[in-house]
Amino acid sequence: MLFASVPDTLVLHEDETKLLTNKYVQELDDPSGIHKINDIISANGFHNINSSLPSLRYSKSTTWLKFILRNKTTRAFVPITIGASIVINSFDLYFEDRAGGPVIHLSSAIPYRDTKLIKQSNTFINAIIFPDSTRTIYLRIASNSPGVVPVEVNSANTFFKNADFENILVGGFMGITLVMALYNLVLFIIVRDRSYLYYVSYIIFLGLTQVLVRGYGANFFVSERAVLNNYLIPIARVGFGFSVLLFAAEFLQLKRILRSYIYVYYLLYALYTIALVSVFTGGIAFAYDLITITSGTMAISLLFIGSVLYFRGFKPAQYFMYGWGLFFITMLVSIARNRGLIVHNAFTVNIIIYSSVVQLVLFSIALAAKINFYRRQHSEAQQLALTIAKENERLITQQNILLENEVNARTHQLINTNQDLSKMIENLKSAQSKLVETEKMASLGQLTAGIAHEINNPINFVSSNVKPLRLDFLEIFALIDRYREAGLTPDKKELLEEAEKYSKTIDLDFIKGEILSLLDGIEDGAERTTEIVQSLRSFSRTDELILKPADINKAVLNTLILLRSTIPYYIEIKPVLNKLPLLNCYPGKVNQVLMNLINNSIQAIKEKGQGEHNSIVITTTDHPDHITIEIADTGIGISPDVKQRIFEPFFTTKGVGEGTGLGLSIVFGIIEDHHGSIDVRSEPGKGTTFIITLPKNLE
Repeated sequence: MLFASVPDTLVLHEDETKLLTNKYVQELDDPSGIHKINDIISANGFHNINSSLPSLRYSKSTTWLKFILRNKTTRAFVPITIGASIVINSFDLYFEDRAGGPVIHLSSAIPYRDTKLIKQSNTFINAIIFPDSTRTIYLRIASNSPGVVPVEVNSANTFFKNADFENILVGGFMGITLVMALYNLVLFIIVRDRSYLYYVSYIIFLGLTQVLVRGYGANFFVSERAVLNNYLIPIARVGFGFSVLLFAAEFLQLKRILRSYIYVYYLLYALYTIALVSVFTGGIAFAYDLITITSGTMAISLLFIGSVLYFRGFKPAQYFMYGWGLFFITMLVSIARNRGLIVHNAFTVNIIIYSSVVQLVLFSIALAAKINFYRRQHSEAQQLALTIAKENERLITQQNILLENEVNARTHQLINTNQDLSKMIENLKSAQSKLVETEKMASLGQLTAGIAHEINNPINFVSSNVKPLRLDFLEIFALIDRYREAGLTPDKKELLEEAEKYSKTIDLDFIKGEILSLLDGIEDGAERTTEIVQSLRSFSRTDELILKPADINKAVLNTLILLRSTIPYYIEIKPVLNKLPLLNCYPGKVNQVLMNLINNSIQAIKEKGQGEHNSIVITTTDHPDHITIEIADTGIGISPDVKQRIFEPFFTTKGVGEGTGLGLSIVFGIIEDHHGSIDVRSEPGKGTTFIITLPKNLE
């Protein structure tokens, strides 16, 4: 243990999915399942694992995994999932918010109806981790079913793509099973052959088992994971076994053709019954193992019986034999995958679905072959089979026509509904834009005048330096021309003497220094202009509705730059900007809040009049789950009656034409959009303080 190698940091990039292998993870066994996270963080029992993937056993039904994750994606969360190859009882994620800070606990045990993320089958948790940051993650995983635990760390884009693929795959599979069940139910009604009825029950239990094993049962039945894992899944698997035995016995006509093997069936029925009893008596782990063993025994038995019947001349048993041979191979692959003997990938995870579709096709072919087999023996059966085929074709065509008509009608209805909704949304957006535009136009003149004054000073300085700079260059160009003429006619030494004389006349050293001084002045003016333009650019994104990480302290400084020309000399600006993390917000909207509140403070002090100790103090503070921005001025203050109404739309204490009454109303709306709060403290004659609270976990 002392010489165990340190695992690598798992670095996750955009559009990437990585399995949590022994390269990245360490493990701590918790057979009793009683350890708490505080004990785990301080525990020194984490060790490297020998297998490629973590695994669960009877002696280790609960395990803790520890790994270091670095988020190189652009999202502030990383979905961590467990595939559908193992039945999970609980899946929890822990991490420390910061060194010595509280431990954050995230669990997958959220009812699906309360989840705001995409509904999908895999067990998943969104780990909160900012882009280009690193966290130590602790996972607690518990299960009654032994096997490897394929934990995947996904980028957000890949997670949604995989979820879409999973939903499409399972949806397509369920569509196929539903169509096959209905199709064979119709055939049973027509043919009255019980093989089709038992085959329908087999299809239903096959689809139900896959839905439950892949976690979709929480969407359709119950959201409690214990009920799903301990009752519904094993009961569905037992029902699947019974349906297989009924279908195979009827299809192969065991009681009539191969009666000596009927006792094997009785044994399989008994084993499945024992497994069912174990489910209700609490022996869940034993029930899972017994079901797996019985299913393997059943596959081998049916493969053997089908082969015997095929070689005895019962030709429909050929495809039946192929189907159960494929089922047996699939079971071996699944067991080997769950024991970590073969690689865990998208194909091996979904092999049961793929093979089940092929099995449905093979068994359907086997049923058709059975009909053809008896048709060749009995002409009446042949005519009946033809009638069934034609009726089936008519029903399918009719159903297709009905479905197409319903789809067209529904599509037309949805188009009309979407058009109505689009018109309503456009009207609402238009009304909102007009309301906000009124406030923008009210303050645009003041902001434009200030910016023009700020930019005009460095531009004038640049313009005044251009003319003397041009004269200096003209004198240098004239000197160059004289030297060039003297160089072209070396026999005329008087030209060289004139050039040297002209060089002394214009004083090259003075011109050189003057040019550098003028260029420095132009560069200073350009840098000043660039600073103003950059500040204005950050403020101009007020209509951007995309959450982005933003530096709040920088936003405060940019706002002060834009308002610099409107601040009288007798007002002292005191920014107290403590260190803040990047905040996930709407940057342009936050800039608009700061602009309105600071400008209001300036106006409040101007109304009070010139005096000593007039100041605006802007303080930013970091808290565990939020930040605060405090803007305090020494202006005229707000009376209690006015304070109760300052956030009402169109309420203003200014004269007609001096204000719209929308500024603080828009500020309040922006803060609400960020799920934050704004508090006002004021005393008439002494000043006003606005305190803004913004959460860190806005998604």
